[in-house]
Amino acid sequence: MTDIDIPDGFEPLSRKSPLTEPWEPLYAKKTERAVVIGLRLARPHTNGRGLIHGGLIAALADNAMGYSCAQATNWSTSFVTVSLSIDFAGSAEIGQWCSIESDVIKTGKTICFAQSLIKADGVVIARASGTFRVVPKKG
Repeated sequence: MTDIDIPDGFEPLSRKSPLTEPWEPLYAKKTERAVVIGLRLARPHTNGRGLIHGGLIAALADNAMGYSCAQATNWSTSFVTVSLSIDFAGSAEIGQWCSIESDVIKTGKTICFAQSLIKADGVVIARASGTFRVVPKKG
């Protein structure tokens, strides 16, 4: 993969996870209040029919919304998922650029609400919403 395959503003995702490791490389673009996750779809991201797997969409939407809650609070606290909802509106194939674009709805002392649109080459293929519990950082 070359840099030309990655849209402007995206850099390698710095927050690594054992769950997402097989899906690398993953990319992120930070905005003032959100973290957009992106990836070029490849075989490890697909189901048996060669389409993007719904589990991948759910996991990356969960990550993007959680990171966006953290970004909106200047990374001063951690978050754990309380609820996650996904609506699938389309599909995507190998080679397409997939982005998970989140929006933080409200942050509070104990809860953060977020939503995201999941797009393949700019076309919405799913939407997600999440509720996240604030977990104070230790030490």
